[in-house]
Amino acid sequence: MTLRPADANEVVEAWKVIMKLKKEPVALILTRQAAPTLDRTKYASAAGLARGGYILAEAEGGKPQVILIATGSEIYLCVDAYEKLKAEGIRARVVSLPSWDLFDHQDQSYRDQVLPPEVTARVSVEQAATLGWERYTGLKGRIIGMRSFGASAPLKDLQKKFGFSADAVAQAARDLLQ
Repeated sequence: MTLRPADANEVVEAWKVIMKLKKEPVALILTRQAAPTLDRTKYASAAGLARGGYILAEAEGGKPQVILIATGSEIYLCVDAYEKLKAEGIRARVVSLPSWDLFDHQDQSYRDQVLPPEVTARVSVEQAATLGWERYTGLKGRIIGMRSFGASAPLKDLQKKFGFSADAVAQAARDLLQ
């Protein structure tokens, strides 16, 4: 099983999941970057990690028009994009997906609650490979991720070069809604 928590709260929840496992190997993948801790009075409880994925920030005013999905430190790009889209009146949802393994073992009704099939405007963000994200974005979604290998530079320079910014995530969402 792989767990890629976004913040300190998700790390605590990931540890709880790990402690309940009997003999299953686990990869707990943490970021090297200084990641802030999300304000859980503003965003959902990290307890949703136990199900592999959960709604971190809900669309205000009705069903989401677009879903922003990430795992690990990329969640902050989605949260920032969510705030930008919300200010524009776009109903966005942020889904934290720290464990594909756990999420894929949830019943279909839960997975459909988190990722409603009728909402096809979806953006995933992964600063590593794009491989596998299509199962969550669908054919109409957008995957923001690395499609090459070997770039080396300071993190901020690489993020700018490869479009890893809240503005790029928000623009991908806007593009899907047009």
